Amino acid sequence: MPTYGYSCQSCGLEFEQFQSIKDKSLRTCPSCGKKTLKRLIGVGGGIIFKGSGFYATDYRSDSYKTAAKKETGTGKKPTSETNKSSPTQDSKPASKKDQLK
Repeated sequence: MPTYGYSCQSCGLEFEQFQSIKDKSLRTCPSCGKKTLKRLIGVGGGIIFKGSGFYATDYRSDSYKTAAKKETGTGKKPTSETNKSSPTQDSKPASKKDQLK
């Protein structure tokens, strides 16, 4: 159920009322009792995602997920030859700078 904002044209009271969409808008001010209440135009409700893992692919179909896995599986995988480090001419261990590359 949405929250609606109201403003009294007589006394200037502004308040919010939690009510159903089907309910008629309020007319009588709870402060002064006059029928000069106007419903304010609101910005609407915000969407709040609670928890972790809210991504565009969370609610995809199983066929989409299967196709996505196939696409990522066909990419180049490193071979054992490219992972081997080439021997250096110096017998010194690699420096920290070289290890970070």
